[in-house]
Amino acid sequence: MSDITLTLQIGEINHLRVERISDFGLYLAAQNFEEVLLPNAYVDESMMIGSVIEVFIYTDSEDRPVATTRLPYAMLGEFGYFTVVDYKSYGAFVNWGLPKDLFVPLSQQKEYFHIGEKYILRVCLDKETGRLYGTQKIGKWLSYKPTDLTKNQKLHAIIISKTPLGYKAVINNLYEGMLFDNEIFETLAIGDKRDVYLKNIRPDGKLDLSMQPIGKKETTSLYEDKVVEILKKEGGYIALNAKSDAKAIADMFGLSKKSFKRTLQTLIEQQRVELYQEGMRLMK
Repeated sequence: MSDITLTLQIGEINHLRVERISDFGLYLAAQNFEEVLLPNAYVDESMMIGSVIEVFIYTDSEDRPVATTRLPYAMLGEFGYFTVVDYKSYGAFVNWGLPKDLFVPLSQQKEYFHIGEKYILRVCLDKETGRLYGTQKIGKWLSYKPTDLTKNQKLHAIIISKTPLGYKAVINNLYEGMLFDNEIFETLAIGDKRDVYLKNIRPDGKLDLSMQPIGKKETTSLYEDKVVEILKKEGGYIALNAKSDAKAIADMFGLSKKSFKRTLQTLIEQQRVELYQEGMRLMK
């Protein structure tokens, strides 16, 4: 039973055993024998008594735990960019990818929400009621003591706002970081999720980030494969080379001119690419 979740975890992925069948669906059990209903809409023929399945658990309109095989746009403790679908005097409801919309209480809004607009929110759990909710007040959930990070470490970012310096991001659902405009070589927008690399930890605990590995790691096969893949998509020839405009290179490959030149040199040495006066061609 070690692969079965010990107790039902609201807002998270659970691994539960199919315990019994009902007219409404399957009842799934945790190790402590707590049960939750998986409605018929999510049941398939592979789910038999005794089998262990992966489900997400949230609460229905009557605050009862319910399981689903679908995943929301963000789970408990994660950040997402959600669209408002309804608004009441006591709060808003946003689409988070499940049949029941995620509630954002009025007290958790920094501004009045408008239907159809999108907002960065964190998914939270009210421990007293067991209900999941969204909050726009994310500052209290961020840490400014990143003791577990190392320079050039690969991290996960969600873009949360545009500033005069660049883009502010939440890193690993826990830290605050900044991507500076002069080091961004692709189009970014609020809500975008990207892998980034740690450049520096500032005295205030905020992170300086890069969209590319720092230093020598820029010339890894990751970038070589990326250039080759784009060449393939473009029919094997692109009217760009090491002498081309930096913006044109960034728009096409998402790389700085310096990184592109290094990568191109490696590809030439590997006889994967050949240069022409006005462009580059993929070698067969």
